[in-house]
Amino acid sequence: MSNWLNGRVAVVTGASRGIGEATAIELAKAGARVVGAARTGDGPDNAECFVRCDVSQADQVEDLFARAEALGPPTVLVCAAGILEKASLEDTTPELWQRALDVNLTGTFLSCRRAFAPMREAGGGRIVTISSLSGVYATEKFPGLLAYNVSKYGVVGLTEMIAVEGRSHDISAICISPGAVDTQMLRAAAPQLNAGLSAEDAGRLIVALLDEALAPLSGANIPIFSNR
Repeated sequence: MSNWLNGRVAVVTGASRGIGEATAIELAKAGARVVGAARTGDGPDNAECFVRCDVSQADQVEDLFARAEALGPPTVLVCAAGILEKASLEDTTPELWQRALDVNLTGTFLSCRRAFAPMREAGGGRIVTISSLSGVYATEKFPGLLAYNVSKYGVVGLTEMIAVEGRSHDISAICISPGAVDTQMLRAAAPQLNAGLSAEDAGRLIVALLDEALAPLSGANIPIFSNR
């Protein structure tokens, strides 16, 4: 098995719960030096460092990466921070719309932008972003998820462009788009959806992808329908 992750500094946003927490745990098992980040909660016990960070705020993202760089060049990034607030089209206020875009899309952009320079200087790096089947063309959509869906479509396009700009620097970026994942966020926003994937399943998949050569997949969006 590959051991590319061993000793790497890995930044994981949204690391206090759900897919982010599960991925941070799996990265640490693979030997990475994990820097977890989240607005609230606590990081996993095996994270080397945990930083309070609202990824929609550029100054807080800067502080996160400065803390990571104290351990070494961050050459792994997993953008798992996200929010999901349910509202119909008419009930989606400009404030709710902006919150979804700020965290889910702008937060991913700010994290990837800040990671780019240290990855380039280190000779390469690997990025995983997280969209959703809600952000995949021609999949079933559900009412009340307008702002969330639009933000997740944006993450797919963002990842494609990061892959384009990273190619000459050996920086790879892929996006995964799982369906319903059994997380606190989903249960609160859409309890009627039958989760076909656990956060732990998603975390193991992300780490398996990161630990292999990502370059041939760079720019891809990988839809995950279910493992059950």
